[in-house]
Amino acid sequence: MDPFAGDPADPTRALDNTELDSASAMPLSPAERQDVLDDLADLEVYEALLAPKGYLGLVVECEDCQIPHYFGWSLFRANLRHLLEAGESRVHEPAYNPNPAHYVIWEYARGYADGIQDAAADSDE
Repeated sequence: MDPFAGDPADPTRALDNTELDSASAMPLSPAERQDVLDDLADLEVYEALLAPKGYLGLVVECEDCQIPHYFGWSLFRANLRHLLEAGESRVHEPAYNPNPAHYVIWEYARGYADGIQDAAADSDE
């Protein structure tokens, strides 16, 4: 006997919902897909510039749980590829005991890459 049978607030309702599997995810729009492809290309540049300096990856402030998530370069890349294929992000959990000094935010990586590009352009002039 199910004490929540017919109750719209049934806490187990989501467990039986087949719509929750990844096959039901909405595909990315062409613009969203291009954004993810651009992010993958940028990630390659950021890793090439920052990994030799000892940075292990990127930190992202999670909008859902308000906890910073630390991603190694390969995990971040895998998550972006999964987003391209599945149309949704993977379930995530915060990293265990990361050293924040070994990670940078996306905006820092972008600014660093832009600075390197500007310095190279200045030296060519």
